[in-house]
Amino acid sequence: MKTLVSLTLNFTLVICSLHAQPFNKEVAVEGKNPVLLGKVNKDILITNIYADWFIDGYEAYQPNSEDIEIIHKRLPKYTITAFFGSWCGDSKKHLPRFYKILEKGEFPLERLTLVGVSKERNTYKQSPGGEEEGLNIHRVPTFIFYKDGKEINRIVEQPNETLEHDISLLLQGEHYIPKYNAVAVVNNALEKMGVNKFKRKYKKLLPILRDEAKSIYELNTYSNVLFYSDRKEEAIVVA
Repeated sequence: MKTLVSLTLNFTLVICSLHAQPFNKEVAVEGKNPVLLGKVNKDILITNIYADWFIDGYEAYQPNSEDIEIIHKRLPKYTITAFFGSWCGDSKKHLPRFYKILEKGEFPLERLTLVGVSKERNTYKQSPGGEEEGLNIHRVPTFIFYKDGKEINRIVEQPNETLEHDISLLLQGEHYIPKYNAVAVVNNALEKMGVNKFKRKYKKLLPILRDEAKSIYELNTYSNVLFYSDRKEEAIVVA
């Protein structure tokens, strides 16, 4: 009996290891620098080519102390999922700052999940493990804040003011609207209506989108993400 239990346990461990996603995975792209895809942590960010932008950005940034005090008190009750591109200029700017803020606020980093996504055409803004699925990741970096398993708010691509001030606002329950809110409006409508009803009703969204969208190109990236996620009909409607 013990032998059977042991064999079953070993078999289960082997299956789990086969399905586990590699951590800190670098993917070579012909003629270009390698990129980070899937779940990563700070260990890889302070090495190799990533250190050039991560360490300099981390050391140079000095977050506001009043915002850090609020973050220190409130943020440990949350979990965070962050999506970034190691190829992306905005990610290279804001991810080191984000880590600096978290560490200054003594946030337990085991409550942070960091995911690298692709910029290649057929896997645009996607990760090998599919962590982005259902989360409307269309710009990077995107920092999503959860409390009790529920998304509270997010920061998309860039803060409205500074990262630490935006975080402190959403932690205090302030009315915080992230950038590209027009995308959130359209995505929510598609999820609620489905594509066929959306085609019939989209004109009712136009007054809202005129107020929310800062540019006529704001939905372009979102449309591309839909297209390369095999949601072509929705992508065409949005475009």
